[in-house]
Amino acid sequence: MDHFLYRDGVLHAEDVPVAEIAAKVGTPFYCYSTATLLRHFRLFDEALAGMDHLVCYAMKAASNQAILKTLAQAGAGMDVVSGGEYARAIAAGVPGDKIVFSGVGKTHEEIRAALSTGIRQFNVESEPEMEVINEVALSLGKVAPITVRVNPDVDAKTHAKIATGKSENKFGIPIARAREVYARAAALPGLKVVGIDVHIGSQLTDLDPFRLAYRKVADLTETLRSDGHDIHRLDLGGGLGIPYTRSNEAPPLPVEYGAMIKEELGHLGCEIEIEPGRLIAGNAGIMVSKVIYVKSGEGRDFLILDGAMNDLLRPAMYEAHHDIVSVKEPAPGIEQQPYDIVGPVCETGDTFAKERMMAPLAPGDLVAFRSAGAYGAVMASEYNTRPLIPEVLVHEDQFAVIRERPTFDEMLKRDTIPEWL
Repeated sequence: MDHFLYRDGVLHAEDVPVAEIAAKVGTPFYCYSTATLLRHFRLFDEALAGMDHLVCYAMKAASNQAILKTLAQAGAGMDVVSGGEYARAIAAGVPGDKIVFSGVGKTHEEIRAALSTGIRQFNVESEPEMEVINEVALSLGKVAPITVRVNPDVDAKTHAKIATGKSENKFGIPIARAREVYARAAALPGLKVVGIDVHIGSQLTDLDPFRLAYRKVADLTETLRSDGHDIHRLDLGGGLGIPYTRSNEAPPLPVEYGAMIKEELGHLGCEIEIEPGRLIAGNAGIMVSKVIYVKSGEGRDFLILDGAMNDLLRPAMYEAHHDIVSVKEPAPGIEQQPYDIVGPVCETGDTFAKERMMAPLAPGDLVAFRSAGAYGAVMASEYNTRPLIPEVLVHEDQFAVIRERPTFDEMLKRDTIPEWL
């Protein structure tokens, strides 16, 4: 469910007409719904009721500070994967003891910053990283809380570029080597083992892969406890998928996911951490774009938009589907026609959809890309010297620009010309 609905023939974001936002900020832009963000966070929080738990939003999905602050005020922790994300979380008012640091390539500088300011735990991805965290912690006179990310060799049955739990993926240590790695961690004086971490991928639409992975984690918990380790926290990652089309069978609900966690892991008495990102932010955001031209081609018509692959990369990178709707509600019974929907970037890959059935559109009409809140703005670039597009947050009948569109002058001033030129 989201809060982007037609009212009086016009798409609204909560109580704000999308066309009103477009008139003020220009197109393209991202628009997020506060009500949807909070609803999705609370669904996860409620799904784990009765267990000691923390829902840590995976902020790589959408990391604007206004979004982080909205979720943090509702009780969310944060899952970060870089020093920059850590700095964003701290700037948004998230306390260090509610920030989990994941990611396969943590640097000395990132580790030092997190330990100096405060961190809930590092999710350790490799033995060399474990040694570095120990070294940095000792240099600061601190002890770093850690989990070890284990790779359970479970096929998440998702897109190859977002699968993380198979043996050939770069993430974590093989679960078969967990005992020796935990033994090494226990011997390092700058580390304190607090639990186990696992994450098998993103956009999962079936609970079975989760169940298989969590059963392996449950067995490992018992084994490590018998080895003398204090395993009291299980970080289960994220990955629950969202419906990108209105026709697809819906993925499992957070309440079903929570019930499965309780069934598979509840007997262990561990604190549970989960790290949803896409399901919290995905359907909470749209990208709004304007039709520049309608072009008749050989056997097909093209809608050429002012939004492009640099603004929304997912279709070009993942062959991802987004429902695309007119901001002005089509009249009942109007005949649709197929369009190839493309952007202005000089790449054939700058194609959002092929032969998509739409009511007839004309230059100046607005369209909205649904389910664009996750991995939209955060993956955008300035390719073709196209400015990063604004982000807007709606709250009931109010809206605010939470990231401005830079001017060309601001972009150009970031370049430095050497003296010899």
